[in-house]
Parts: sequence; C-alpha cells; structure tokens
Amino acid sequence: MGALHRKVTSTRNEAELIEESPRSERGVYGISVASELSGIGQQTLRLYEQRGLLTPSRTQGGTRRYSEADLLRLRQITALIGAGVNLAGVARILVLESQNTELQADNARLQGDSNSEMADSSPD
Repeated sequence: MGALHRKVTSTRNEAELIEESPRSERGVYGISVASELSGIGQQTLRLYEQRGLLTPSRTQGGTRRYSEADLLRLRQITALIGAGVNLAGVARILVLESQNTELQADNARLQGDSNSEMADSSPD
C-alpha cells in the first residue's frame, strides 16, 4: 500500500511503544476535515458509518478519525451513488470487491506455492 510510518505513543497506562502501520490506513482526519476533503456532509458520513459502508478508527475518547483509505472508500461510495446505486447496493458491491481482492491474493499465493513445489520436484 504505502510507506510505513513510525509513530511513538505514550500513555499513563502503557510504556512507550513503536507502532508501524501503513500511512494510508492511519486515521488522521477528524470528521470536519474528512467532510471538507470528500465534499460529503458530516451527517452523511455518520450515516455511512451506521450503514456499515465506512468504519473510521476512533480515538480513546471516541472521536472519529478518517484515514486516506477511508477517503478513497468515500470516493468509491460517491461514484456508485452517482451511478444510481442505492446504499444497500453500495454495501453489497463493496463487500464483493473486498472478497474479490482477497481471492485474488489467495490465488496468487497458491500459484506461487505451486510453482515453488514444481521447481523443487523437477530433476536438476
């Protein structure tokens, strides 16, 4: 996905730790910024979350934090709605796209395993 970003966090209850996560998946934008960046109203963002179309991360205090990946998903949702798909249809399409991506990754892994086994069993 993207470059890994290192973040050092410290709380009263935890020792300092280094957390690695893809930058695009880290929730960094509050709802007002996500609304402005996406052109989608805050109430609509909340509705999308209620309908399961989007799941922003939350701070310990419960504040929504939107990531670059969330903003990309919002663009997908907006495009589907613009094409006339209702929210239930959007949800189904997003699930199917996710499953398709997972299956493609599984197929690539299995193909690699199969090629590796064939190379190991071929005479030298």
